[in-house]
Amino acid sequence: MNIFEKDKEYIAGTYNRFPVHIVSGQGSVLKDINGKEYIDMGCGIGVTSFGIADEEWQSAVIGQIGKVQHTSNLYYTEPCVMLAEQLCLRTGMKKVFFSNSGAEANECAIKVARKYAYEKRGDNCYTVVTLKNSFHGRTLTTLAATGQEHYHELFRPLTPGFVSIESGDINALENLASEQIAAVMIECVQGEGGVLPVSHSFADAVGTFCRDNDILLIVDEVQTGNGRSGMLYSYMNYGLHPDIVSTAKGLAGGLPLGATLLGDKVQDVLGFGDHGSTFGGNPVCCAAAISVLSRIDDGLLEGVRKKSAYMKSQFLDADGINEVTGLGLLIGLKTIRPAGEIVKDLIKDGVLCLTAKDRVRLMPALNIPDALLKTAVEKIKAACRQA
Repeated sequence: MNIFEKDKEYIAGTYNRFPVHIVSGQGSVLKDINGKEYIDMGCGIGVTSFGIADEEWQSAVIGQIGKVQHTSNLYYTEPCVMLAEQLCLRTGMKKVFFSNSGAEANECAIKVARKYAYEKRGDNCYTVVTLKNSFHGRTLTTLAATGQEHYHELFRPLTPGFVSIESGDINALENLASEQIAAVMIECVQGEGGVLPVSHSFADAVGTFCRDNDILLIVDEVQTGNGRSGMLYSYMNYGLHPDIVSTAKGLAGGLPLGATLLGDKVQDVLGFGDHGSTFGGNPVCCAAAISVLSRIDDGLLEGVRKKSAYMKSQFLDADGINEVTGLGLLIGLKTIRPAGEIVKDLIKDGVLCLTAKDRVRLMPALNIPDALLKTAVEKIKAACRQA
């Protein structure tokens, strides 16, 4: 059997993979088993922040592997502590819990919010308000938090205690003021929901609502974090001051690492035994993340914003594109032709993109070279306007 047949034989059928067998790459160029090259405009769904086989990232990972690849959280390791320090210094948050994924980071955020509310208001205060069209993960609890019914249908009963409102519906939010609300949980850009940013007015309303009612604000930065939005975290574009921030994906540049950042109110909510993770804070993953985070500086973020502006200027009013949405290097294209067809055509033309609902979703490396980006943009525009 070839690799495609073996995949079908031995791997659970949860992924509708494209017939592309990637074997190597460098930077923003991937190579398949046949030697064909592709410009990577998806980054493993926003994971490989500095592209494939980045030398500085490799050096950090290999250096740590040569020391110790894992030890339990019963002991101290330097990369874990140093990464937590950098995350707190860069955000103003106070403490960090490390896990393995975005879903786990969100699970931790929800647990912290519920314990905080329980201790402050009693056991009837546990509801978390999320937004319709949101996506927060695939565990039963983060599915319950996800404001998309089609993700719920086959897995009921889900964890109770979640209410979803429309993004932008300030009245619906204010009508919840008298309820027993533990937290409001939002994405500043609904990535899986179609690359849709929340409005600044709604973000302001959420921040005010949480402050006025002493309700925790959780911002899910799993897809938008770590430079993707043009700021270190997307909430910084909105002037929000979250109590809890979850992040993952691009944090470790290709290794599994989630982080839940805890602000002043909740920094001491978790005590001994309240939560845990065997692999959370793994020293190799944390060494990789230190390499990534240390390079997300003002110069890089300015470059992200410039690349974003270039892409939007090219796609606005382009033939076959009805709407351009997103923030930073997380961009959605609402196209006349079905997004899935465009992505398949682009594979043939040597460009790898993603979809999100009815849109083509673009998430290139934060440092993709301008010339390579220009080539990819021209090919995407051509695919969108094909008859």
